[in-house]
Amino acid sequence: MNETSTPKKLVRTKNDRMIAGVCGGIARYANVDPVIIRLAMVALVIFGGAGALIYLAGWIIIPEEETPAF
Repeated sequence: MNETSTPKKLVRTKNDRMIAGVCGGIARYANVDPVIIRLAMVALVIFGGAGALIYLAGWIIIPEEETPAF
């Protein structure tokens, strides 16, 4: 079996973002709807505040999606 596909890469999205693209990038990587990830982050913020820290860490650690050079 010869696979030529590239491995998935976790990046912050540029076209599916509300603030910094963290939830959109995680959703694309996990192949789920971004709304689900956003709701999970909001729930984490409401129930303990961990969502804000996770989002901030993702904003710092996850690289931004590269724009293809034409």
